[in-house]
Amino acid sequence: MPNLQKKVGKTFIKIIITIKTSGYVSIELMTHESNIINGNKMLHAKIKKNNNACTPGIVIVCGPTSIGKTSMGITLAQEVKGEIISADSMQIYKHMDIGTAKPVYAEQRLVPHHMIDIIEPDESFDAAIFAKIAAKTISGLLSQNKTPFIVGGTGLYIKALLHGFSVADPVDPEILCRLKKESKKHPPGFLHKKLRGFDKKSADKIHPNDTFRIVRAIAVFKKTGKPISNHHKDHMFSKKLFNAFKIGLDMDRDKLYQRINIRVDKMLESGFLDEVKKLLEMGFSRDLKPMKSLGYRHMVDYIQGYQNWEEAVRLMKRDTRRYAKRQLTWFRADPEILWVKPGDFTYVQEKVMAFLNNA
Repeated sequence: MPNLQKKVGKTFIKIIITIKTSGYVSIELMTHESNIINGNKMLHAKIKKNNNACTPGIVIVCGPTSIGKTSMGITLAQEVKGEIISADSMQIYKHMDIGTAKPVYAEQRLVPHHMIDIIEPDESFDAAIFAKIAAKTISGLLSQNKTPFIVGGTGLYIKALLHGFSVADPVDPEILCRLKKESKKHPPGFLHKKLRGFDKKSADKIHPNDTFRIVRAIAVFKKTGKPISNHHKDHMFSKKLFNAFKIGLDMDRDKLYQRINIRVDKMLESGFLDEVKKLLEMGFSRDLKPMKSLGYRHMVDYIQGYQNWEEAVRLMKRDTRRYAKRQLTWFRADPEILWVKPGDFTYVQEKVMAFLNNA
């Protein structure tokens, strides 16, 4: 873009306009007054461009587990020849199919899916890695004039993708190592109780058996003297990276809980127990992060004799219902989400098409 220069009296005003790739316009005003020794004065201003006018649109389909996100996502993506990027923190793992409710082969043939079966259960992965890979995938789809549909219930993954992380959690590897050793010496819940002593907010969000997140939260506190919840509030999600239309699925709570119970029964009928047995036979420890997730930890407890079958199934259903409640709490905090019923396909299609046509 050309620069402008204008003489006003004895003052030259130079205007430099730069369009940033981040979606901002930088305007630099430089003045030089001939009768002033220190004649260079500089003023910087940033004007944010209209995201809707400049950024290709992406569509988010989110909501609690078992509510029908996959079906809605596939239906919408088919209408515009889009592709789906899974925003599910469990569907990234290979060998974990039934318990993660991955789209079956027939569903994946209807619409191409991304971010499914990309790592082994013993490999490290987090929201920052997801955001990086998903953003690259989105860029590739947009370059082919295809609409990306982000479909899933892992709110942190979606938020990391849309807003990014400013900095990583400040942790000391030596502290992490000590805490991991300590977790193995004590019964489940020991470190969680310690975390609750100085960061109740994080303790309420982290399951007592989620040693990975508990250890990390304690390590951050030991390193900084501040709860990890404060660190996230101060240093994460600093900017909006995409122009996104967000759809949230919701229904009557009792009906949702009934669907969850039915899904658990279907998982068990489909061979979920054998899936978990195979994972253990392959050498994947019960201490791995994905093996401590919903369903998997319950089946492991049954296999290793910590729970009888009836109790394991009861707890699996109960904990899944509780997880759905936490998901709804997370997503309801976002005022940009359009809430709809799972069967409102026609209405949602109209809204999506209107958004894409104006994006």
